[in-house]
Amino acid sequence: MQPFISTFVYFIAAIIIVIIGLVIFEWLTTKYKDWDEIKAGNQAVALSITGKIIGICIVLAFAIYHSITVWETFIWGAYGVILQMIAYLIFELVTRKFSVEQQLKDNNIAVGIISLGVSVGLAFVIGASIT
Repeated sequence: MQPFISTFVYFIAAIIIVIIGLVIFEWLTTKYKDWDEIKAGNQAVALSITGKIIGICIVLAFAIYHSITVWETFIWGAYGVILQMIAYLIFELVTRKFSVEQQLKDNNIAVGIISLGVSVGLAFVIGASIT
């Protein structure tokens, strides 16, 4: 029975960390509100958020695999969210010809796809570094 309970606890922990991560990312974006844009059909923002969710979950998967306790997973999960935010800000900085945030707001699908790729790709790097 213990494995079922542990799985459920990690499942709840993952949901909490993903929700907290999405709330923090919502605070980071000042030009739009994520869920308002999704409700309006903005696919670029939806792709970007999808990347964030998958990215956080990839980091959590590695954290669960390498952690001894749920609390250790929480710590790695929080750290992964912070690193994902840093990656988003760096992505915004290196695209000097345009604002990633504005392009997402304007429903630029290409920018949404790249944003998804940055989140997922770096999640694997972050996750693989968890020891």
